[in-house]
Amino acid sequence: MRHVTVLGSCGAYPEPGRACSGFAVDWDGYRLLLDLGYAALPRLLAHWPDGGVDAVVVTHEHPDHCVDLHGLFRMRLYGDPGGPRLPLYCPPGVLDRLAGLEPDVDLHAVFDPHPLPGHHQVGPFALTGSPLPHYVPNAGIRLEADGVAIAYTGDTGPTPALADLGRDADLFIVEATDRDGETARPTRNLLTSAEAGEWARRAGARRLMLTHFWPGNDRAAAVAAARKEFGGEVLAAEEGLTITLPNGTKPTT
Repeated sequence: MRHVTVLGSCGAYPEPGRACSGFAVDWDGYRLLLDLGYAALPRLLAHWPDGGVDAVVVTHEHPDHCVDLHGLFRMRLYGDPGGPRLPLYCPPGVLDRLAGLEPDVDLHAVFDPHPLPGHHQVGPFALTGSPLPHYVPNAGIRLEADGVAIAYTGDTGPTPALADLGRDADLFIVEATDRDGETARPTRNLLTSAEAGEWARRAGARRLMLTHFWPGNDRAAAVAAARKEFGGEVLAAEEGLTITLPNGTKPTT
């Protein structure tokens, strides 16, 4: 099985019945998380009841992308004491945020941290973390394995780096916050849905998934705006939605 499942799709805070940013990647049994924001952990446990995760990748320290990582930390610390440490790939601010929640416990007892941006081999994936503009250090994520590429922006403003991040990606997960007044701000740190479609087109991505919707926004309108800019399939991230990834092409030996 090669799937990406949406755990959470909201930006800032969760709407009723939803969660903030989170995606579960299952690659032939290897389990990887992309972000784990508010209310994403219970959805992770509904998807993988044992909570078994092989690696976690967090784009940045804002709590709508990382706060439920603290719940996963406690689950490992108290539910599986002495177990193997969980590889965590993130900018340094993520650990600082989590340490502020529980300063008397060493996060390294559970997590094996690796810095982003940067390049890493994570199970079957070649992971590239690329700096993208935001209010805090933020790493866009590209995962490549067996000829298949998944790209994810976390949060970002418009930047040519998005075209490189999502270049020919089989699935490009792009934030489409559509916050009021965003395009008039002198410094851009978030995208509109139309911009998400534009950058997916420039990247030559095969499929676009919009995410990080501002609470209360019309998701159908966001998809329609992105479709005007992007000629391929456009999906709205919806909690519980599972996307099947291509099988890829294995190298001959």
